[in-house]
Amino acid sequence: MNDLIKKQLQDTQATMDKAILHCESELTKIRAGKASAGMLDGIMVDYYGNPTPLSQVASINTPDARTLLIQPWEKALLVPIERAIMEANIGINPQNDGIIIRLVVPPLTEERRKDLVKKVKEEAERGRITVRNIRKDANERIKKLKGESVSDDEIKTGEGEVQKITDAYIIKIDKHAEAKEKDIMTV
Repeated sequence: MNDLIKKQLQDTQATMDKAILHCESELTKIRAGKASAGMLDGIMVDYYGNPTPLSQVASINTPDARTLLIQPWEKALLVPIERAIMEANIGINPQNDGIIIRLVVPPLTEERRKDLVKKVKEEAERGRITVRNIRKDANERIKKLKGESVSDDEIKTGEGEVQKITDAYIIKIDKHAEAKEKDIMTV
């Protein structure tokens, strides 16, 4: 196989790896009825005028399956952290006792579980669309190599390899989504 096509395949795989990581992180944010520090990823706290990730201004612990404890490094951050959690709209009301913030994760109702499964399916579909778009871009780049001493047969082989890579990554996304759905539906 031509070196230019190999380079395109490597770039495609690297980009699809990033798409998978993004999809995984989005799926992690969907709570499954169990407390996890990952639920708070993406929450930004106003730290002296700068938006800062919650994990950089406080320690986050899970003493049991339904509770998250957030202990800020500075007591002055209790109210901004509480406000950031409320604004993030994660469906949990923070309880501030002056030292720590406690988040009690309520058990999921059947209806809420079904809504969360829909969200998981939407995220998985976004991931598949992203992978397919990466495939399309890779195929276009490979076709552009025609003028650079790459034969039609090599281009066809390259496109076939891109399709194999795409299929493998879509299967990975489906497995992640399936595992998350199972996690959500487990009572």
